[in-house]
Amino acid sequence: MEKLLLNSELCDGCEDCVGACEGLHGVSRMTIHDLEDTHFSIHCQHCEDAPCALICPTGAMSVDQIDVTKCIACGFCALACPFGAVSVKYNNAHKCNLCKDKEEGPACVRACSKRALTLVDMDDLKAKKQKAHIDKLSGLGKKPKSKGLIGILTADTRARKPYDEV
Repeated sequence: MEKLLLNSELCDGCEDCVGACEGLHGVSRMTIHDLEDTHFSIHCQHCEDAPCALICPTGAMSVDQIDVTKCIACGFCALACPFGAVSVKYNNAHKCNLCKDKEEGPACVRACSKRALTLVDMDDLKAKKQKAHIDKLSGLGKKPKSKGLIGILTADTRARKPYDEV
């Protein structure tokens, strides 16, 4: 499953992504919030058990899109979304669908001049993080310890301490 991630260290809050989304869809399906000079994006997280889809009385809402022919703009989906990523405007609900209908990918990612937004395959990201953690635990990701005099002295000092103090 792909997800949109924002690197808040790279984002400067220019909102080019919001403008690109609004230009493409007529309504921006994401917002950028500033909290103590750090920027965060609010967009659909495509929840596995999407509360917005569960509460929709007409079945218009799904995990990654909205059937506008069924949507009655009741707003239940917007109330149920734990992220505040669903909006109701112009007699329809709106949420990010990662521009799945666009061959070139999400407009917001292409519009981000700082490259703060990226589309990431979560399964690949999870596998990389697990491998890094396993490497760290097994010592593969660890730098070799210094074999100099200080390393020997500190190892000897640690060895002489009672077990409960280490």
